[in-house]
Amino acid sequence: MMTTILLMACITFFTRYLFLHRALPFKVGPKMQQFLSFSAPAVLTAIWVPIVFLNEEGINLNWQNPYLSAAIVAIIVAYKTHNIYYTTLAGMGLFLILN
Repeated sequence: MMTTILLMACITFFTRYLFLHRALPFKVGPKMQQFLSFSAPAVLTAIWVPIVFLNEEGINLNWQNPYLSAAIVAIIVAYKTHNIYYTTLAGMGLFLILN
């Protein structure tokens, strides 16, 4: 079991290291850079949408949903302040208060 974990860790490390090492002549073209620029928002959206909008019964668009209320407040704070710290504090603070 431990051997499998170590091998998987090595594979993960080296596949990422090869792209980040400066000595290797690997350059990503502009079209690929533009394509990859969408990957982070897509992955983050795939993570937070089910958390905010779904519960055990299905879609939960109720105002008593603390995830939805905190997300709306976080969106408003992010739009107004453009500050990641204020956004995180406002969203997490409201979520903790409502929970």
